[in-house]
Amino acid sequence: MTLGPKSNLSGTECLKRMLVPYNVEVEPPPPGLQTEFETLLSTEALQFLSDLCSRFQPEVDKVLKTRILRKVQLDLREELPGFMEDTAHIRNDPSWRVSPIPVRLQCRHVDIGDLSPCDTQRLTQALKSTAQGIQVDFDDGNCPTYYNQIKGIYNVYKVVHNQFHDAPPISQAPILMLRPRAWNMVEHNMLVKGREVPGPLFDFGLLMFHNAKLLLQNESGPFFYLSKVESYQEARLWNQIFLWTEDKLGLPVGSIKATVLIECVLATFEMEEILYELREHSAGLNCGIWDYSASFVNKFGHRAEFLLPDRSKYVNMEKRFLRSYMELLVQTCHRRGALATGGMAALMLPTHRDSALYTTVLNTVTRLKLLEIRAGVDGFMVYDMNLIEPMQKLFQLHCTGPNQLHQLRHDVSVTSEDLLTVPAGGVTLYGLKHNIAVGVLFIDAWLSGRGHFFFKGQVEDSATAEISRSQVWQWIRHRVKLEDDGRTVVTRGFIRSLTQGMMGDLREAACCQTQRDEGRLATAVSMFLELVQKSDFPEFLTTYLYLDHTFLSAQRQHEESGTERSHRARL
Repeated sequence: MTLGPKSNLSGTECLKRMLVPYNVEVEPPPPGLQTEFETLLSTEALQFLSDLCSRFQPEVDKVLKTRILRKVQLDLREELPGFMEDTAHIRNDPSWRVSPIPVRLQCRHVDIGDLSPCDTQRLTQALKSTAQGIQVDFDDGNCPTYYNQIKGIYNVYKVVHNQFHDAPPISQAPILMLRPRAWNMVEHNMLVKGREVPGPLFDFGLLMFHNAKLLLQNESGPFFYLSKVESYQEARLWNQIFLWTEDKLGLPVGSIKATVLIECVLATFEMEEILYELREHSAGLNCGIWDYSASFVNKFGHRAEFLLPDRSKYVNMEKRFLRSYMELLVQTCHRRGALATGGMAALMLPTHRDSALYTTVLNTVTRLKLLEIRAGVDGFMVYDMNLIEPMQKLFQLHCTGPNQLHQLRHDVSVTSEDLLTVPAGGVTLYGLKHNIAVGVLFIDAWLSGRGHFFFKGQVEDSATAEISRSQVWQWIRHRVKLEDDGRTVVTRGFIRSLTQGMMGDLREAACCQTQRDEGRLATAVSMFLELVQKSDFPEFLTTYLYLDHTFLSAQRQHEESGTERSHRARL
């Protein structure tokens, strides 16, 4: 039973009228989202979520515990990852391929990235664009407040059901690449059998329950991005979830297609195995730069031989470890008939097309994306929609056909050493201050209910925040010296002092206008300093924030005060 038409009932009164399955607890709707809540969290949908979470919670627990075990083994034994002997038969078997790629996925040249679906204006703008696809991002570019999740999932519902009247129908719009949260995230506002449910199952379950059949009927999905997969066992879990869901919803096997983001160095050694586990459901693999680079600090950051230099000067996709990762990903995908996609161009074009800066930015993006095209990628993402057309023209100029599956890259031979050799280089004061600024401003954005922000001409999200705080933590741990003078040591005290000296610039970048803004920024600074001073490296910045009492209290205060009830609803 669902609730009736939109009313003025309070969230608590609405919840009392619902028939909630006996083993489910769900919080009242976020302020202002009663209609959206009633549509999405019907009794039938809640029962589906309950069944989904009950079936797979033990496997999710196993995944998270296996990650911890693997990290402990790497630390205790000082081991390095490598290509596994017990799965060599999969890599050595030339006969298997992933299932054929659906027609609407065969051309992936330019997708719009980091699109938080609660941003209705940007979503509708993207739907009317000429992009091949839209990364509907509930992960890196989104802050998962209760408000944002319900609003975002409901906006997807409206798109699929053709309820945005100024947007094209789903069969003609850019494809929706739905990106649920990663396994490290939970959903605070729903419990099944007394436990908070896994964030990705909450997102995936509601997206599938309400949209899958219509997407399939329109040959437009359901298509997904899978974030932060670390092993082929995790890919196997997703495949089991897909099969279970297809059966429950009466969909043909293989209806769901997923692109796995290879964001962890450990997963790089298991890319063929990941494709194999998902071979009925695979849309390919994706490579990026900053989450992947941050994973080196996550897994090996305490080791001096894995000291990552200043990313603003020494880390880019032309470096050996990143170039090898991209080339191996392309070779692996194309060998198995899967698509290989690249990362997102975060730079944004200035307003004035005739300015020198406009030309410089466009030339920079073109050079970096041409590097990916020549490596054989089938597509990549941009944030700025004004980059869609020039990047599509770049593909047309340098490629023939909708993709580069014919580029098998037989010339590529990548070793473990290639993948694990971090670039040489030092640390600059500029790079240190930039990392501090990105880390602090990202936390400030999250405290405001936003998953990304703009800084120095580009978009910053959790990926750039991850590498920023990771580098500062690692530089403190190894007491590196700034190459500017060869004497200044990066210490905890130096970081505190430097950050205090940056407060004026941070206030300006965060657009602080009120006492509340000032207080929020001060909280963000305190949280950032706490993060980079930890003895043990916190695995994910977003997990740390999402579970932190300070963060949760800030969100509760926003709701209780009633002054920021739109984008800053409680978690």
